[in-house]
Amino acid sequence: MGPAANVVNRDRSEMKTLRFEPLREGHIPAILEIEKVSNTAPWSEKSFQNELNHTHGIFLVAILQGDVVGYGGVWLVVDEAHVTTIAVAEEQRRQGIGQKLMIELLERAKATGMVCSTLEVRASNVGAIKMYEKFGYAITATRKGYYPDNKEDAVVMWLYDLDSWESPSL
Repeated sequence: MGPAANVVNRDRSEMKTLRFEPLREGHIPAILEIEKVSNTAPWSEKSFQNELNHTHGIFLVAILQGDVVGYGGVWLVVDEAHVTTIAVAEEQRRQGIGQKLMIELLERAKATGMVCSTLEVRASNVGAIKMYEKFGYAITATRKGYYPDNKEDAVVMWLYDLDSWESPSL
């Protein structure tokens, strides 16, 4: 088992130690462990390495009790924060980590002057779609056959007022 396996028996009371930090090279092995069980079309190690020096991006790692338990990134394109990826270790899901990570990404993007945000999500990922809607994203389109592994459709979502957005209460 990889580094992500170290988080299996964490108690919810330990959430107070959750923190976010920029991606570093040393995070990548743990991220790859999470990625391979989170995505059926996983990013490569090189893709994550490219995020290390991405001058128009924000890539954060969620750390709980010293272990990498999640990650997410946005690319800053003109005035738009394009969410590229977000994932939480299987053992740590449904504890609010993904929501807190998303809030942190959006707050940081907003602070750089981004006025809107967009993302694509698998049409079957109802839980993620509901989370994004909670943050104010609206479904605006479908990209047919978007995902290469199984040709699943992607739902395109937009958050238009990031510049005046306030994070929801969790």
